[in-house]
Amino acid sequence: MNISKIPITELKTRMERFVSLMDRAYPEWELCAIVGGVNMYWLSGTICDGMLIIRRGEAPVLWARRSYERAVMESAFEDVRPMRSFRDAAASLGKLPETLYLDTAEATLEWYGLLSKHMSFNNTLSVDRVMLNARAVKTPYEIDILTRAGGIVNRLLTEDLPKLLREGMTEAELGAEMFSLFIENGYHGLSRFSMRNTDVIMGHIGFGESPLCPSVFNGASGTVGLCPAAPLLGSRDIRLREGDLVYIDVCFGLEGYNTDKTLIYSYKKRQSPEIEDAHNHCLELQKYAASMLCAGTRPSDIYKAVCGAVRSELRERFMGLPGDTVPFIGHGTGLYVDEYPVIAGSFNEPLEAGMVIAVEPKMGIKGVGMVGGENTYLVTENGAVSLTGEIRELILVQ
Repeated sequence: MNISKIPITELKTRMERFVSLMDRAYPEWELCAIVGGVNMYWLSGTICDGMLIIRRGEAPVLWARRSYERAVMESAFEDVRPMRSFRDAAASLGKLPETLYLDTAEATLEWYGLLSKHMSFNNTLSVDRVMLNARAVKTPYEIDILTRAGGIVNRLLTEDLPKLLREGMTEAELGAEMFSLFIENGYHGLSRFSMRNTDVIMGHIGFGESPLCPSVFNGASGTVGLCPAAPLLGSRDIRLREGDLVYIDVCFGLEGYNTDKTLIYSYKKRQSPEIEDAHNHCLELQKYAASMLCAGTRPSDIYKAVCGAVRSELRERFMGLPGDTVPFIGHGTGLYVDEYPVIAGSFNEPLEAGMVIAVEPKMGIKGVGMVGGENTYLVTENGAVSLTGEIRELILVQ
């Protein structure tokens, strides 16, 4: 079986960055356990039922319960060991420190209860913030994957998607056809989010007012979806009509890494000057935000500058609908679609070269739908580079 492994040199680079940030954040740390699938994948190259043990001054060990064989098959990690229970790992660790450092956002109370039967710690401290900061700056290996993903989604949305649109089709039909198209072009089939209650296959696909549907999704738009238990892909009942806006806010990922892009189409009829003006204003805001994506700039300063540039008559609907807006205009992306940093008022740590950030100024217009756009950018020392193509005006589909 031909499986492309993350090179061991890449895994070592990531581990060194994580340990360095741990030393800075917790000078006294001794033992860390990583149990979250995405965190485990980033450090070891595989996702398994088990845990990655990182002990200060020692080589890390990946303990795999289900399945050890698959972990060995997928990962170039140097020390992978089988684990029937936590007893196996405990026997190898010897004397334990008082504090366990853990990715607490991923470890359940049930998991910790099972661990505690064999390993006793007086304290548990979270490494979640350290891990988010470690993953926020992408390596050249990761940037290459994201660059390829961005090029593919740009081509699919600008060249192929308009050919799929036909009057009378449902959102669900478009979603299914897009998913097939994406898979044929290398899509890894899943858009992972760190936010709870956020299950996404590709993103938001909506006709007309559909993207204005309230949603638990932490974004400017919503979706009706297939049913309340699975608000995914699109509605089976909402059909495309002449004059509709077609809202496509989708993630496209390769080898675990996600890009995020939004394009909006006008089906068979141009929109009114007022609608096009609101859309173009969002695009101007996107360009303005992208111009500030430089190493050393604070996300909070970008957010405040962009919000201050929103025209007064449009402010109440910026990033949503009046009374239902979100307090950010962009977010990091990578193994999760929603990563650090966030372009929001409370994020004050300066940007670093190598961060990858999606910028998405949007507005909801009652009776019409959602306007605006989104692209994924690479932060460099000298400015931003779009990985997902150009900013586009409303695309008229005849």
